[in-house]
Amino acid sequence: MSVHFSRSGALRRGAGLLSVGAVVAGLLVGTPASVGAAEAKPAATGSTSIAAGRYVVLLREPSATRYDGSNPRFAATRAAGGRQFDARSQRVRTYTAHLRSAQRSIAGSVGADVDQSYTIAANGFSAELTQQQAFELSSDRRVLIMQKDQLVHADTWNTPSFLGLTGKRGSWATHGGQKKAGAGIVVADLDSGIWPEARSFAGSPLTETPQTKWDISRTGTATRMEKADGGVFTGECQLGEDWTADDCNTKLIGARSYSDGYLAGGNTILDEDYASTRDGNGHGTHTASTAAGNIVDGVRTEGVRFGTISGMAPAARIATYKVLWAQDDGGASGVTSDIVAAIDDAVADGADVLNFSISGETDTVIELTEFAFEGAAEAGVFVAASAGNSGPDASTVAHNSPWLTTVAASTHHNFENTLVLGNGAKIVGASINDKAVSSKKLVDSEASVVAGGDAADARLCGPDTLDPAKVTGKIVVCTRGVYDRVAKSAEVARAGGVGMVLANPSENSLDADFHSVPTVHITNTDAARVFAYLDAKGSAATARIEPGNLTNKTTPLPQIAGFSSRGPAIANDADLLKPDIAAPGVSVLAAVAPPSNSGRHYDLYSGTSMAAPHITGLAAFMLSVHPTWQPMKIKSAMMTTAGRVKDADGKTSNDLFAQGAGQVKPRRFFSPGLFVTSTPREWLGFITGQGFDTGVPALAAKDLNGPSLAQGQVTSSTSFDRTFTSDRVGTWTVSVSVPGFAATPSATKLVAKRPGDIETLTFDFTRTTAPLGEFSMGWVTLTGPTTVRLPVALRPVSVKAPASIQGTGTEGSVTVPVTAGYTGDLVVNPSGLAKAQTVDNSVAVDDFNLECVEIGADSRLARFDLDAADDAADLDMFVYYSPTSCDPDTLVAQVGQSATGSADESVTITAPDEGFYVIEVDGFAAGGTGSPMDYQLRSYDLGPAATLGNLTVTPNPVPVVDQQETSFDVSWSGLDPDSSYLGMLEYDGALAPTMVEITS
Repeated sequence: MSVHFSRSGALRRGAGLLSVGAVVAGLLVGTPASVGAAEAKPAATGSTSIAAGRYVVLLREPSATRYDGSNPRFAATRAAGGRQFDARSQRVRTYTAHLRSAQRSIAGSVGADVDQSYTIAANGFSAELTQQQAFELSSDRRVLIMQKDQLVHADTWNTPSFLGLTGKRGSWATHGGQKKAGAGIVVADLDSGIWPEARSFAGSPLTETPQTKWDISRTGTATRMEKADGGVFTGECQLGEDWTADDCNTKLIGARSYSDGYLAGGNTILDEDYASTRDGNGHGTHTASTAAGNIVDGVRTEGVRFGTISGMAPAARIATYKVLWAQDDGGASGVTSDIVAAIDDAVADGADVLNFSISGETDTVIELTEFAFEGAAEAGVFVAASAGNSGPDASTVAHNSPWLTTVAASTHHNFENTLVLGNGAKIVGASINDKAVSSKKLVDSEASVVAGGDAADARLCGPDTLDPAKVTGKIVVCTRGVYDRVAKSAEVARAGGVGMVLANPSENSLDADFHSVPTVHITNTDAARVFAYLDAKGSAATARIEPGNLTNKTTPLPQIAGFSSRGPAIANDADLLKPDIAAPGVSVLAAVAPPSNSGRHYDLYSGTSMAAPHITGLAAFMLSVHPTWQPMKIKSAMMTTAGRVKDADGKTSNDLFAQGAGQVKPRRFFSPGLFVTSTPREWLGFITGQGFDTGVPALAAKDLNGPSLAQGQVTSSTSFDRTFTSDRVGTWTVSVSVPGFAATPSATKLVAKRPGDIETLTFDFTRTTAPLGEFSMGWVTLTGPTTVRLPVALRPVSVKAPASIQGTGTEGSVTVPVTAGYTGDLVVNPSGLAKAQTVDNSVAVDDFNLECVEIGADSRLARFDLDAADDAADLDMFVYYSPTSCDPDTLVAQVGQSATGSADESVTITAPDEGFYVIEVDGFAAGGTGSPMDYQLRSYDLGPAATLGNLTVTPNPVPVVDQQETSFDVSWSGLDPDSSYLGMLEYDGALAPTMVEITS
């Protein structure tokens, strides 16, 4: 069904392509790049709610960290020639004043007011918008990205020794000593705040008189520190609930909190939290102390003596930016608008490294926080972000941008005790308890449910679910999930139990927590053994808990935690390897906030949230030795010197989607020998390639000059160029090994005659035996004065085929060329043909029309093609969705946009929802024939009924020979004259189809 509306009004000028990632995030729009079919992103899918609410709007005009002086009215503000970005310069103040004025103008154009303004790492604002205002701004060409304000969540005693920092030959000793690690560097921690009384943050009171080598001082609430790179940090010790300016000191030199967006979203600050930078949760205190906490002696928690603990860079200073707020469930959450404001401030203040242990999007990199981090990286700020805690499932990794370092979580120490069953079986598990539990009855929590209770809840040892008559004096088996691990042991203790077995129901980490009763945390495979024993012995089942590992099997270290999120990254079609690197993230001891941690001052936490600050702190340590190193140098040095982790059997793991380049190795990264670094221009090209026009030509993700190689679709062969910059004289031998691929470097030697030499190598890969549709993983290794390794992940697919083919006539055929990645038969699956529903109309400049098309159930694809009669005209198209009708008032989502500078536009939606699609056709600029401009809109529904024209593939299957081009014919007949048709060809073992476009 096609319905035509004629509606005039103020033009909502077109802006770009709706990101699929916005399905979670709310409305997200941007300006699409003009890219060829080979570079085009997958079609939009699903729908995204557009409703009244609080939005963050980023604008196309560059922020201060990105601005290059292209506007003759304003001098360049971006850092150049390796210099540090200076937010206090007059040129930055002038330019940011201009940005704020422009923001007010753009918001005012739709009748909205600016709430928060961002000008440093990002150029944009937050605002409360009506649904109509959101629609109008979403299609304003001055808008780059627009996203509904989104709630996000918070995703080290032994780790220095484990990582090789300690000892006479450790990195601390060989680079100035532990007490100087991180000296002159400021670590910004965006998290749930900080507990300033913790010994990890002790320092001298701040006065107006500068103190320490770095001249740290405070005037009122303003703080100042001179840094190792010659720059100056100018922070704020913001006043608030239970927080005075005296809570800052020579260690904690900045404290800001952000709640405007959080409160505007209807959230509240709990009584247990503080309306200030004080930490009401403990997460932020833990991450800050892991990264840069002081050296603290005599740490003891719950009777366990840990001795001396330290952050990775104990001499670094800390500035905390509270963006997360305590939740009833023990977690911490915040909103995007506050986070972007904090990033802006951290960069403007002059922080050197930034820790972000907070969740992120998995299916897009064009997200507000990621974009702000790009601005931070351009300013020279190193950013480490947690990979996410959704493992071990594939494609769960977050923070998939190339300009930050995404960190997986690994194990570093075995806190272990042994569960001994009544039949003598010994099972080792995670446990911090140092006291034995003698033989007791062993019971299943599900069978111990209180009368009238929920057995399923009792299985998880939920609150008040266990019957004391069935539990008292016994060891209880509880299943992991839903409730906090320590809440389960608290329930066992309440019901009178004397011990707990915490059983993983599926693959996951083993965590040594401080429990209410002695606890052993066991794997899912060992859990099956325990439940089988319970089934067999019934009420006669017994068990005891013994300290230490009494089995003959040593648990390998390090391993990637089961919870740690894995690649391949959805966001960039697996053409960029994520995560980047691994660091300790299981049972990490660090400072916490005592009120929210059972009175503990130090506690064991697990998560990629704990892994990220290890990398943050190590980056601060590295900068104290090499103050001028830029973020990508630090990232390259860490990744190319990393070591592979172990699997559960103790074998070296080659799973790059779990570990990235591997476990960070501080003893190696200070002098890597060679660097592989990407540039801000490459990042902008990458963003263009993702569908958002930055003015820089599109760059494929695989072609970024980063310290890894990845491609999600390889047909027969592929190649990568990587440019290496030396930091020493030497000759490196080049080798490449990827199973199932023949690999050839362009040179077998890389020679550097002086530091700073630049050499580019090409790596060619040709599939031999690698299974189709599966990733093959290996390494590029350069061996010489140092060893430099780049991880490689390649997925071969069956065929390379054109993105589309065109045919003419009511009957006919077209030859389709293909190149297969194997020898055998290629099966081709045709769909269609669907006849276009057409509308011929005209639109004036600064006016628009609305057309409506109904798409049926189970459609494989919907496509909307806008064809202007005058090829010199400029028309734009926006597609909106309603589940109920063509009435514009019922629209709930924007599902696609195409607003290039050309006359013709197209939007394709895969697996579209059943319902009504309203297409807005905008007249942006007239061509030679003037205004109004004639056009034809063609709409296709490739649903179950689209079987016109007897679309046939001959031969089918198609005989193919590996790496040789061949072809097949596509034929049709019986079409109506003067019509347009659309079909699709899909290939077994391939990820992308060929569209068939026929004009009869």
